[in-house]
Amino acid sequence: MSADAGLVSIVVPTYNRAATCRDAVRSVLEQSYARLEVIVVDDGSQDDTRARVAGLDRRVRYIHQDNAGAAAARNRGIDEARGEFVGFLDSDDVFRSWKLEAQVSVLRAFPEAGMAWTDMAAMDPDGRPLHEAYNTRMYGAYRHLDRAALLLRGRPLHSIWPGCPADLAARRCVQADLGAQLFLGNLIPTPSVLLRRERLRAVGGFDPRLQRTGEDYDFHYRVCRAGPVVYMDVSSFVYRIGAADQLTAARHHAWMARNTLATVAAAWREADGRIPLPAAVVRRRLAAVHRWVSRVELFEDPAAARRHALAALAWEPWPPRAAGLLAAALLPRRSLVAALRARRACRRWLAGARAELHAR
Repeated sequence: MSADAGLVSIVVPTYNRAATCRDAVRSVLEQSYARLEVIVVDDGSQDDTRARVAGLDRRVRYIHQDNAGAAAARNRGIDEARGEFVGFLDSDDVFRSWKLEAQVSVLRAFPEAGMAWTDMAAMDPDGRPLHEAYNTRMYGAYRHLDRAALLLRGRPLHSIWPGCPADLAARRCVQADLGAQLFLGNLIPTPSVLLRRERLRAVGGFDPRLQRTGEDYDFHYRVCRAGPVVYMDVSSFVYRIGAADQLTAARHHAWMARNTLATVAAAWREADGRIPLPAAVVRRRLAAVHRWVSRVELFEDPAAARRHALAALAWEPWPPRAAGLLAAALLPRRSLVAALRARRACRRWLAGARAELHAR
């Protein structure tokens, strides 16, 4: 992992996304910061991805591997990267043209920071804009972060980034230690980050054992726990939402729950119980994640659902939700299905009754 000073390496993992991958790669090639390379790691695609991206530019390297998942594909790209800085872009998203110029300037201005990250905008599957600032909609953990107070300690972008556009000049960036904060949930979209190679060496890559989804939370938690990072209050890329093949799709929620628990449980073990947060907050977080796993396991593995409901009660004994989950996990499958149908019917009736009362 020898570094080429000033070079930015962008890793683009992809799987059967030829229709969008070309646009993603072009958004990197069109950056105002020219010292870059793009490493496209094709994770076993059966479409014409190779034909669409391999010949785009001499700065693009195309690598094909057998399908092994997003974490393994990103790790392959990290191994191939030659830059002083390394970033990531999902193959259905696009960078804004100034992203890398801004982040290299910020990392130069904050030499202790191992990573710079930002907000994101959102578009629909056809590329129509939806939201200019999407992080707080995407990540529930923002409710635990006083972003306004954090940014008050920061610096305006125009004082750091010589090429800052006028409409972004007053936006701020701030260095912070967020390791404890990320114990409460992810805050960081992976395509928003640019890392120093030294921080990557310190934390390693993505954990390939975390299959399907959720490996980014584990990675960002380890990056933030290793030292300070810089948050930039701008949306540096555009995230495509609503596509059927996204790893955040509903069918992957069970994997998300299990992988979140794996990350949080590992963090608790490695910290030896000394996470710098109030004890009640830590216990509430551990209980909530066990409840989440218990819910998603109700129909797939009732024994696991019972174990996680009991674990949730052990961390936080009083919430009725954990007791309710335990009771549900003890029901025979047919009775559980009937109970859930009755609950949904009751909710529909109550919603109708409220609507009728409001109409009067």
